[in-house]
Amino acid sequence: MQQRSARTTFDEAATNVNYWAVLSVVLGSFLGNLDSSIANVALPTIAHDLARTAAQTVWVVTSYQLAVAVSVLPLAAVGEMFGFRRVFLCGVVLFTAASLGCAAAPSLALLVAARLLQGVGAAAMSTVVPALLRQVYPPQLIGRGVALLGLAVALSAALGPTVAAGVLSIASWRWLFAINLPLGVFGACLATAMLPRNPASNPPRTFDYAGAALSAATIALFVLGVGGLFDDDASLRPGPLCEIVAGCVGACVLIRHQRGRAAPLVPLDLLRLRILSLSSLTSICSYIAQTLAYLGLPFLLQHQLARTATETGLLVSPWPLVIVFIAPLAGRLSDRYAPGVIGGIGLAILAVGLGLLAALPANPADADIVWRVLICGVGFGLFQTPNNRIMLTSAPKERSGAAGALMTMVRMIGLTLGAALAALAFGVYGEAGAHVALIGAAVAAALGVVVGAVRIARPRAAG
Repeated sequence: MQQRSARTTFDEAATNVNYWAVLSVVLGSFLGNLDSSIANVALPTIAHDLARTAAQTVWVVTSYQLAVAVSVLPLAAVGEMFGFRRVFLCGVVLFTAASLGCAAAPSLALLVAARLLQGVGAAAMSTVVPALLRQVYPPQLIGRGVALLGLAVALSAALGPTVAAGVLSIASWRWLFAINLPLGVFGACLATAMLPRNPASNPPRTFDYAGAALSAATIALFVLGVGGLFDDDASLRPGPLCEIVAGCVGACVLIRHQRGRAAPLVPLDLLRLRILSLSSLTSICSYIAQTLAYLGLPFLLQHQLARTATETGLLVSPWPLVIVFIAPLAGRLSDRYAPGVIGGIGLAILAVGLGLLAALPANPADADIVWRVLICGVGFGLFQTPNNRIMLTSAPKERSGAAGALMTMVRMIGLTLGAALAALAFGVYGEAGAHVALIGAAVAAALGVVVGAVRIARPRAAG
């Protein structure tokens, strides 16, 4: 009887969800994440067409990622001050207009400038998405909303290279950006009509311009410094090392500047909550593990196991594809059961899968590789949604924007550190670095399991 009553409550809550509003939010998140990876495949074509070197063309990707990183915290604060709907709509419009600029750019400099604006638009969309989902979904169904967000990210990661390859096979690279135009216009119209309005902060807050400038400079120094820290032979490069040191100094100044504020730009108030700080650390571990595996596995498959680039793409693709199916299940489970436990199980499965990949035999069949990759995808999918649910719902509702920014920031920290560790592994161990990267990925995931166990050791902290 109690089980039937609980099911009825869930069904009644589901009928109150505006799924058109959900679609507009998920579409914005999908577009932003798709464009973070879709340009990678086109870099050689862009370099040839614009007569630039590969090193120069990499800025097409770097500028986008950097713009997202430095914009997240200020845009979260703007969302809390003036309304998440406004920030999201401005993001969709800016992203769409910048996509037109990318498609029409006559030079690399203008393309990079348009990508910077596109990154700011993507940050405006992705930063406030968790807060908007918290408005659209009732509390008992928020896990399903977070699962849809994870599904959009996984689907964009899986489709990005495929869409890029398909477009480039029949058209110019400019169409990679032009295809955003109809989707962006549709998303803007849908969001305008369907997204709920949230009131501005009361009492009104003033924007922290000094904090925004400090946070942007600090994050930019860290991202650029960590990304270029090691040479190909794993030697420390002095320039990036100085950038990291400057970033540390900037972080100290920023924290001192933010201390004592009721709603700080850097969410120090949220990180004081034990459940949120441990969930953030667990998320960083998971993204370090995923990045090490994503970077190490292709080299292992091609250089040591003699697979072609096409075969490598097919063998790795089950990871993001299986998340598309696991994310909705994880969302439903996290709405009904302890999300910390479900996330811990998922991260443990990921650690096991990564360990199995690191222990591949010398001449594995494709099936031996695929089932191990599938285990990793299942584990990451089971972990991501419950952990994000904890991070979003553990914050006060008026700080939903800051919680969304924190979710984005810990993801970027994990991705950046994972890339730096992978570069170090390849520099020190050469081709064997791929195997070392997979071992490191398994260790990072296992460390996340330990942190997650500490998190659920005191259930009352999770509320």
